[in-house]
Amino acid sequence: MSLWQGRFGSEAPAEELLEYTVSLAYDRRLAADDVAGSRAHVRGLAAAGILSDGDARILLTALDRVSGELEAGTLEFRPGEEDVHTVVERRVTEMAGDVGARLHTGRSRNDQVATDLRLFAKRELLVVGRRLLRLQRVLFDAARAAGDAYLPGYTHLQRAQPVLLSHHLLAHGWALARDVDRLLATRRRLDVSPLGAGALAGSSLPLDPDLTAAELGFAHRFENSLDAVSDRDFVAEALFDLALAGVHLSRLGEEIVLWASDEFGFVTLADAYATGSSMLPQKKNPDIAELARGRTGRLIGHLAGFLATLKGLPLSYNRDLQEDKEPLFDALDQVALGAGALAGLISTATFHTARMQEAADTPYAAAVDLAEWLVEGGMPFREAHGVVGALVRDALERRVPLAELVEAHPALGSDALALLAPGVAVTRRTTPGGAGPVAVAVQLGRFAAALEREASDLHADDSG
Repeated sequence: MSLWQGRFGSEAPAEELLEYTVSLAYDRRLAADDVAGSRAHVRGLAAAGILSDGDARILLTALDRVSGELEAGTLEFRPGEEDVHTVVERRVTEMAGDVGARLHTGRSRNDQVATDLRLFAKRELLVVGRRLLRLQRVLFDAARAAGDAYLPGYTHLQRAQPVLLSHHLLAHGWALARDVDRLLATRRRLDVSPLGAGALAGSSLPLDPDLTAAELGFAHRFENSLDAVSDRDFVAEALFDLALAGVHLSRLGEEIVLWASDEFGFVTLADAYATGSSMLPQKKNPDIAELARGRTGRLIGHLAGFLATLKGLPLSYNRDLQEDKEPLFDALDQVALGAGALAGLISTATFHTARMQEAADTPYAAAVDLAEWLVEGGMPFREAHGVVGALVRDALERRVPLAELVEAHPALGSDALALLAPGVAVTRRTTPGGAGPVAVAVQLGRFAAALEREASDLHADDSG
């Protein structure tokens, strides 16, 4: 069955044409949304007097049966059918007889697929948002459980200053919170119904796009029919949001890979969330974390590829836009799966806080505290930086404990020596948002409130 065969003669479509252009293998994922859009369209046709009440009931009953078959997994997708719209219309016609030929009245596959994809994206962006929220909650729980444990904070992957483990975990949590905020903002912008735009110019029939928009739970209907059928900004935005979320998952995964190594020894993964080696019996591999890194390359590629597709298109609809679905579907899947897997990995991992603290307790990690101690005594910071930097260099070159040089220095002495004691430096981070105990206690409260707001937004947006 073809939805466009009337214009053509008796010659069947070439096999190469069908193999290259069919989209059913992946757009069948939009079937439930196609049925929902068709229901709204039928009601709109009835409200406009284009369909009789009786014909509308027949079509709606058929669509309900198609929906039931979808849920039961019994809807037949036949070889050679071009797309999901073909399948739904064919099945409705099988059930409704001649009335089925009225289903597509006043509608094009151009506004139909744009409607389907927006309905799908509205729902699935919430799914990803909730997965990211779950991962944030896991990080929050781990942060609360960490107590006063601390570890080295790094810049350039070199030990810099000690920070509370809770502070470090929450840093990932705040990044994920921004990801959810972006997904929700994209969802709000895509909440526009294209149904009624037709192929590109609307219709001569008395359709009411406002009615069908409300029927489908959209916040608005389109303002410009050309824009409505060609707009895929929301796909590009979603791909960016998902790519950046993937980058954040990748960064978290990279740290797990490092921390789980013998060289760091900061964390041990639960057996259920690690893999082994087919050759090396001793191995315990952080495959989830590694795949979170690796699959982010795919997400970035989806965004770059789709933007390249869009940049060459004139108005309005072009078949190139068929390329919107596979990258979006895959990006949604990979971020949802990655966030879920990392949540399980972190919630079951064992953090070795003694090893972390041992790594953070090097006296060199308190170098800036020595400089700031001199600043508090009136010395300009640049001069204080030079004094402490020279002591560090001297200690390293002569292999002399830094503590000895600090105690012997006339500007420092025994009063400054206490700054080098284990665990002292992290307590001196007192500025708001900083890595010390007082600031982190406030941050935990603020993050808990942010999670509450986020959960409310995800739930509220679910109502459409």
